Amino acid sequence: MIASSIIKVFLPASASFLIGILFAPILTHYLFKHRVWKKTVHKTALDGTPAVEFEKIRTEMHAGTETSTPRMGGILIWITVLFVTLSLWMLARIVPIPLTQKLDFLSRSQTWMPLFTLMAGAVIGFINDLLDIHPSGERGIPLRTRILFVTLISGFIGWWFYMKLGMDSIGIPGDGTFHLGIFIVPLFILISIGLYAGGIIDGIDGLAGGVFSTIFMAYAGIAYFQNQINLAAFCATLTGAILAFLWFNIPPARFWMTETGTMGLTLTLAVIAFLTDVPGNGYGVLALPIIAFPLVVTVLSSIIQVVSKKFRGKKVFRIAPLHHHFEAIGWPSYKVTMRYWIISIMSAIAGMTIALLK
Repeated sequence: MIASSIIKVFLPASASFLIGILFAPILTHYLFKHRVWKKTVHKTALDGTPAVEFEKIRTEMHAGTETSTPRMGGILIWITVLFVTLSLWMLARIVPIPLTQKLDFLSRSQTWMPLFTLMAGAVIGFINDLLDIHPSGERGIPLRTRILFVTLISGFIGWWFYMKLGMDSIGIPGDGTFHLGIFIVPLFILISIGLYAGGIIDGIDGLAGGVFSTIFMAYAGIAYFQNQINLAAFCATLTGAILAFLWFNIPPARFWMTETGTMGLTLTLAVIAFLTDVPGNGYGVLALPIIAFPLVVTVLSSIIQVVSKKFRGKKVFRIAPLHHHFEAIGWPSYKVTMRYWIISIMSAIAGMTIALLK
């Protein structure tokens, strides 16, 4: 039983990685052929003022990459996950033997919702990226509109958790549960928006891929030990696809993830965190800020910077989010990336420990 469960998790993950590696050259060829990058770059700070420090970093460390490195690399992730998931589902029906049926991890109770969320976020992100690279100089879907979409989709999913799954509380070690009732819906919306904001971590070659792969790997482990094997297989498949992306995103990046990757991944992460909470008899929500600590720091540093400039008239960081601050004070981008990887791994270990407390 244990061996078959392990195979169910690791085989799709391995397949996802290999298929992603094979698909990447095709995607790369298409992205370069159609010049899928920004034609002009006008960077502003979070408060709307000129991003002087960012322009300096871009000139010194990333000269020319904004208008020569393809965007939409996140396509590699969600197409690979979709292909592997549906292929195993179809195989189980075309060749209905015990092995193929075991490998099929598409289930209504565990994986329908995360897969739907991944695709919904990916499609909106894809539209944003298309507008972002348009020669007319459009800058994608306005941020307010994107946040509205995140609010609507997360509101629907939060309602699904509350009405369909009967989830009205989150797990608390020792005390058992913290009852929220209908307020579980606004909590899910708030967490989804916060995680989406963390998507701006996609700012240095290799950074987002390393962080996201570690986060989803941690939740694969949590789901597995909670006996949510289908969900564990989905998280592992997602991890394999992200690692395939990372293979080509390590400096110098062949392409960047951008919104079609980060929007889908961050919204899916919120769903998985809630599925590994009370429905899985664990503490997936409480562990989320720890497992996703690099995303949390990214969001907090940006908030702190905006608030400080507004009320104190000066900045706390040379540039926000935090990973660009380290670049601004002289750290090479590869050092920032690798240290974030280390922190992400340690955060994942700590978060898994908390999530699996009994």
